[in-house]
Amino acid sequence: MKKIITLFCLQFFFAVQAQEYSSSNIHSHNDYESRLPFYGAYSNEAGVIEADVFLVNNELFVAHTQKEIASHNTLKSLYLEPLSAKLKTLEGKAYPSGKPLILMIDIKSDADASLKAIVQQLKTFPDIISNKNIKVVISGNRPNPAQWKDFPEFIYFDGRLNENYTPDQLAKVEMISEDLKEITVWNGKGVLTQPDLEKIQAIIKKVHDQNKKIRFWATQDNVNTYMALMNLKVDFIGTDKVAELTQFINSIKTTFYQNTEFHQAYVPKNGFKSKRPKNVILLIGDGMGLAQIYTGYTANKGQLSLFNIPTQGFSITKASDSYITDSAAGGTAMATGHKTNNRFISVDEQGKPLESITQLLAKKNYKTAIISAGNITDATPAAFYAHQPERSFNEPIANDFLTNPSDILIGGGQKEFMSRKDGKDLSKILKERGYTFSDKFVSIDTIKNSRYVVLEDAAVVSMKNGRGDFLTKAFNKAVSTLTKTKSPFFIMEEAAQIDYGGHQTNVEYVVREMLDFDKLIGQAMAFVDQNPETLLIVTADHETGGLSLIDGSIEKGYVHGSFSTNDHTSIPVPVFAYGPGAQYFTGVYQNTAIYDKILEAVSGK
Repeated sequence: MKKIITLFCLQFFFAVQAQEYSSSNIHSHNDYESRLPFYGAYSNEAGVIEADVFLVNNELFVAHTQKEIASHNTLKSLYLEPLSAKLKTLEGKAYPSGKPLILMIDIKSDADASLKAIVQQLKTFPDIISNKNIKVVISGNRPNPAQWKDFPEFIYFDGRLNENYTPDQLAKVEMISEDLKEITVWNGKGVLTQPDLEKIQAIIKKVHDQNKKIRFWATQDNVNTYMALMNLKVDFIGTDKVAELTQFINSIKTTFYQNTEFHQAYVPKNGFKSKRPKNVILLIGDGMGLAQIYTGYTANKGQLSLFNIPTQGFSITKASDSYITDSAAGGTAMATGHKTNNRFISVDEQGKPLESITQLLAKKNYKTAIISAGNITDATPAAFYAHQPERSFNEPIANDFLTNPSDILIGGGQKEFMSRKDGKDLSKILKERGYTFSDKFVSIDTIKNSRYVVLEDAAVVSMKNGRGDFLTKAFNKAVSTLTKTKSPFFIMEEAAQIDYGGHQTNVEYVVREMLDFDKLIGQAMAFVDQNPETLLIVTADHETGGLSLIDGSIEKGYVHGSFSTNDHTSIPVPVFAYGPGAQYFTGVYQNTAIYDKILEAVSGK
């Protein structure tokens, strides 16, 4: 059993190799059996389009078996005429992009007679046989290699592993093919044994050393197999699902990520004798499910501060009117303890305002801060200070801050406060009420006031686009300010863009945002250890993307994912708690219970 290894110990190389693959590596297997012969594969610019042919009464029919021959399915009508028509419109190009095309003709009848008929028919299409971007490759029943020299130069052959070729014969070989079932019993699921892996690698090396391309037939038609063949550097991947495989290859750059920047996970240091917290920090990873968390763990080589938090639970996220919540209803549930409809911001199903936790705690002399690595009027942060029946009412949401203020507000969205359609400048009003207002995040270091609003859109771009340490810097500024008073405090800070990465179905986006969020989590855990009267809760409003992890390497920090949607899902999300009161957050519960549990913890009930 020790010799059984995962094929994907080669994954280290996959990120580089994957970018080399294109639709030119796709072999449209038995293309004539597809719903749209020729045109389906051609529209996806498949590298190889295969047609099986039988010679009957001097006509070449396309079919898998002789019993399936239909009078209208000829090589000429299904392939040669459509290809010739395409060449005329493209001024000689095989494909609009300039990619090459191989027309593989797999002979099922007598080799010599069939190939002679193929040659005769091809000569009536000079635009095909003279095109440098097109090769006709003969497979199946082929003449003896010694006879290959007798056929025109536009005819190439599909070679075999067990055939030995002279240099002249090898020059007529376009690729070498083999039945994968003759090499291994692997069925496309799970892993290859080490002996089978080594056998396949040796075969591929032998073919590549001859400067030839390799193809395996009888391979499974699934993602696991595609990835295995790509990892092995197989040149042509056979499929009956050309469109699906094309999409898979085209999206590879957005579904894998090789991390190069690693951080040390924070390890908890406190046992917390007190069970009642004074302060509460709620960190929300928007769109963060277990898969998103594990991408961070994998990319950071098996380290994640979040995974070092010893207390966990699960939150059920459904909205009042939907099985799948949006951020508005999800944020409202945590901010108010009430379920509501999607798109509603801290109002009930009838649109009546609900008291938020920031309002309630302010009555108890709490100082409050709301921070987001996105627009501060977006649904999640808005749920902690605004009350609107529609999440897109950005200007009314911003205006609600005047009647439901927190002490600190940091994020993007200065336009909704300063350049409003109604001409109202909220920054001036806030300054009159004793706030420091800035539209430059760099000013955060110089602010001395205990109440401030810092909003700059340029500060909340993605990590990929250079956001930098916004989350940790905003957090450190907020706790530095709030700990200068004797009052207890509540902080809600959102890592907004894990969600954005899910909506874009981009693994790199998700991973980099998740790793940035984990750095914030580590900072917050360290703060709790230094201030043991503080409770830290880390959770999400929902999962985004239906992300599944189909490949990865913890040793190399590489992850490959697949998204089932570009929207939210109903999957319950994890809840992590650290500090006094953490015990309240175990189990499985509705997202509204997070609000209830925070209040239970601070009251000591």
